[in-house]
Amino acid sequence: MAVERARPRARARVCVRALAMIAALGMVATPMTSASAHGHDRGSALLQCQGTESVTYSPGVTFGARQFDVTTDGRFVSCLDAGGKVRSGSYGEKFSLFAGCDDLLDGFTARRTFRWSTGDTSVAEISGSSTEVAGQVVTTITGKVVEGRFKGHGAVEVITLPQPGVLQCLTTGFTGATGVTTLTIA
Repeated sequence: MAVERARPRARARVCVRALAMIAALGMVATPMTSASAHGHDRGSALLQCQGTESVTYSPGVTFGARQFDVTTDGRFVSCLDAGGKVRSGSYGEKFSLFAGCDDLLDGFTARRTFRWSTGDTSVAEISGSSTEVAGQVVTTITGKVVEGRFKGHGAVEVITLPQPGVLQCLTTGFTGATGVTTLTIA
């Protein structure tokens, strides 16, 4: 998976940026709201999924920039497919990155492959950004499915991960996080 850096912006608080990277690297949740809450009828979404994302770093991310391996494991345990076929799904990536707690990604672009319970896949070209909300990092990913099931439709994934403590960045490093994720394809 290729992750590209966006143009650098002013440095934010260290903890916020650390979580932004974690969520971005995991490619990132607030509970899903029904489509009707946003003024759309339920038929406008082709797929809605909820699940978890786990991200691990080896060695841990510290304040000093260094090379480390990133592994993501996303699992959608509950999907509602307008066609009634997709019940669950997953995604995962493994790549290396050179960064530190105080020198992290502001935004990113990548390709993500979702594997469905039906045996087929969806490949999406995505971009994302992160914000801090109530001590958590919320990463919103938007994009378009370019291959496979749901080709041509838009995708929105939201991942919420807990914010690491500053002490983790100062000592052995931040080695992983697990949070909730939602995906909507419409």
